[in-house]
Amino acid sequence: MNQIIVDIADAKVSRDPDSVLVTYSLGSCVGVAVYDPEVRVGGLIHCMLPLSSVDKAKAEQRPFMFVDTGMTRFLKDLFDLGLTRARAIVKVAGCSRILDKNSLFRIGERNHAVLRKILWKNGLMIKAEDVGGEVSRTVRLEIGAGRCTVRSGGEEKEL
Repeated sequence: MNQIIVDIADAKVSRDPDSVLVTYSLGSCVGVAVYDPEVRVGGLIHCMLPLSSVDKAKAEQRPFMFVDTGMTRFLKDLFDLGLTRARAIVKVAGCSRILDKNSLFRIGERNHAVLRKILWKNGLMIKAEDVGGEVSRTVRLEIGAGRCTVRSGGEEKEL
């Protein structure tokens, strides 16, 4: 097993069947796993904020920080490896309100809304998700099996 860490504001794609992509500490951030079972290509992204318009310079340096710029680049990287829209399996986690219990900023909700719009524009549907609440999550994507799990509160479940 080759564990590949996907940091905050980062994304990784792989076609190595021994790879397991993992991202930690998904609070209001959104984590998206995309997998194509036929060509066994997958990827995982960890975005912090919904829209790059808040800091264009930062978006140039770190496109994966933002859902709008990050997802666009992430999907292109996956398509370049042979993933197709028709076979793509999309799973989503995060978007909680850990640091925003009074729902003042609603970053998690906004991340989810922008993500859904981008997926819709790309002809992709969410197959499973574990979003919202007040918990932090860890997501794992096993490239060989296409298995995606989410862990929170000491429990792990398959998405």
